[in-house]
Amino acid sequence: MDSSNRMGDLEITDPQTMRALAHPVRLAILERLGRDGPATATELAPDVGATPSVTSWHLRHLATFGLVRDSAPGPDRRSRRWEAVARGFRFDAPQDPADGEGHSAARELSRQMFLRTADLPARWAAEVEPGLEPEWRAAAGLAHTRITVSAGELAAIEDAIEQVLAPYVTRDAADRPEGSRGVAVLRYALPEGESGEGPAS
Repeated sequence: MDSSNRMGDLEITDPQTMRALAHPVRLAILERLGRDGPATATELAPDVGATPSVTSWHLRHLATFGLVRDSAPGPDRRSRRWEAVARGFRFDAPQDPADGEGHSAARELSRQMFLRTADLPARWAAEVEPGLEPEWRAAAGLAHTRITVSAGELAAIEDAIEQVLAPYVTRDAADRPEGSRGVAVLRYALPEGESGEGPAS
């Protein structure tokens, strides 16, 4: 496996695929399939905010771009089950400044992903954190740290974080210790503008 993709993510480079994924329902479908495994459109619908028929349409669209595929049938063999082709996905804006379509597609997918998680910390604090056991509440939290680095150093930091996370992402369910539970790890690396302008300025 490429050391820059230790988690085995699907690497998206095609602008059309980025645009296909840059939709709230499609992002929700991939997130749900990656978290809980194969499901039918009917099972997915309540979690993705769409009717079963609309969810089915989005699944077929995702399949066109190789993001989901048919899964083994479940107990009801008449229902089509779907699975994500990988645990997660990653994408980068093209290196070529002349690739306007690629840059535009990557920006739109980034924007949709930011919008999808924008209120997640507040919802977690209001709905989940109050009911957590003390050890989980103590282990949870956030950090807002400002650093001054070069682009190469920032890339190295991101790589080091992935080195730490990858074994937990890729290990088999049978190898997880007793009492394990899912944890959302949000990472934002937001470089400031040349004049020091940034969201926290």
